[in-house]
Amino acid sequence: MSARILNGTLLAQQIRGELAAAVMDFHQRHGRPPGLGIVLAGEDPASEIYVRGKLKAAAEAGMRADLERLPASASLREVLAVVDRLNRSPLHDGILVQSPLPAGMGATAEQQVFDAIDPAKDVDGFHPVNVGRLVQNRATLAPCTPSGVIELLDRSGIEIAGARAVVIGRSEIVGKPMALLLLNRHATVTVCHSRTKELADVAATADILVAAVGRPAMVRLGFVKPGATVIDVGVNRLTDAADVARIFPPGAPQHATFARRGSVLVGDVHPEVADVAGALTPVPGGVGPLTIAMLMRNTLHAAQARMARAQGPAA
Repeated sequence: MSARILNGTLLAQQIRGELAAAVMDFHQRHGRPPGLGIVLAGEDPASEIYVRGKLKAAAEAGMRADLERLPASASLREVLAVVDRLNRSPLHDGILVQSPLPAGMGATAEQQVFDAIDPAKDVDGFHPVNVGRLVQNRATLAPCTPSGVIELLDRSGIEIAGARAVVIGRSEIVGKPMALLLLNRHATVTVCHSRTKELADVAATADILVAAVGRPAMVRLGFVKPGATVIDVGVNRLTDAADVARIFPPGAPQHATFARRGSVLVGDVHPEVADVAGALTPVPGGVGPLTIAMLMRNTLHAAQARMARAQGPAA
């Protein structure tokens, strides 16, 4: 068996194309495009790449996107001041604060920042109000990566209702909201983590297996039921040639990539899983592009809801 590859890049392009028409309609109706404010503190290289991708996607969709940069030496108070200004801005419908924040801001800085964002502008879906709405299955702004996974499953014709789903990882950003979205779609969901006993055996019960733990190539053949759909959320950068040789077979294109760049990306799922899975997302080109597409969709939804509130109930 060779797994069907679920191409997130192509699907994200399709979704962005669909959004472009709605963005144009919004612009014509309200005299301005939907607006996104992005806050970036520090010089984390990965964050720089992610933010560039978000700015590019917003421009292609016809949205306004403004980057608010702060140095790594900035205080938490300065970040909160930027968030407060964006909360009050008439031009910005969505706010995103790029993680991680500089370590010097303290261990609770990210949660304090997420809590300070207006829930109606929280396009990441991390505010406690939006998390509560997700629990109650009435969220309008849900976390982008799990939302992208649901979109991918739906548009790939993979049945969620009645399926056994296993999520490996319990983060606030992916694992927990992923489990809730699957549960809200009538899957039977198990959440696994670092203390789960017999992890491989539990994972192998899944019709839909989501790996979101941040450990390179951790999910091996023994984790996967033949024919299962495997969603690889992990993005891990390998910089050691021995790791590349251990994970990728001789002749795999990743060896040439490593020789050229000195690093290569791998997900949480080992390449060998393609031999047993029914469907599999690649890394890169799987879930990542959908995360950005869902961010654009959340920004549009936040803008539409904001204008509806401003206009008041219909007569």
